[in-house]
Amino acid sequence: MTSTTPTEFPRLILGSTSPYRRELLQRLGIPFDVQAPQVDETPQPGESPADLAMRLALAKAQAVAAQHRDDIVVIGSDQVADLAGQALGKPGTHERAVRQLTAMRGQTVLFHTAVAVVRATTGFSQTVMSTVRVHMGHYSDADIDTYLRCEQPYDCAGSAKSEGLGIVLLDRIESDDPTALIGLPLISTTRMIRQAGLDPLAWRATHLTKS
Repeated sequence: MTSTTPTEFPRLILGSTSPYRRELLQRLGIPFDVQAPQVDETPQPGESPADLAMRLALAKAQAVAAQHRDDIVVIGSDQVADLAGQALGKPGTHERAVRQLTAMRGQTVLFHTAVAVVRATTGFSQTVMSTVRVHMGHYSDADIDTYLRCEQPYDCAGSAKSEGLGIVLLDRIESDDPTALIGLPLISTTRMIRQAGLDPLAWRATHLTKS
């Protein structure tokens, strides 16, 4: 989407093509553009899942910011599922998703979602991490197959959509932000973009006044 914000506010760009992050960010009611960051997501040797998420979130925000000279605020984000220190990415295929959910059965999985906000014109750069503890259920092999064929969550780290049918595979979720598991912790994101100079409430107030 492409929209024009009032001139006293910087333009907002989401450095991600994830439809889940886009839908979450739309809750703030601020127009924003979406741009795919060109970043190599290969883990570095010995890099932990949490460190990987933090590094990629910042790299994505910086990569998008570097392509613009105007005053913009860029949000970059990355999520990595962590099973006993092993990073679980997006499965991509049915077979890989089966392997992921089989390994996760009855286990506690940490979902590390990192968010970075960059405003190059002011030198603002901040990254935060939101970790969600997900206690998986003792589901059957048949449950796995049926779920995957119904929802096909092959673009989701950990192979289950908690906001959809995947909730039946979970026992319990521990989180300080209900949006973090979906892919963009809005509490942290909102706090950072306000610190960067783009306050959603101030933007809305100005927009209403000019309407």
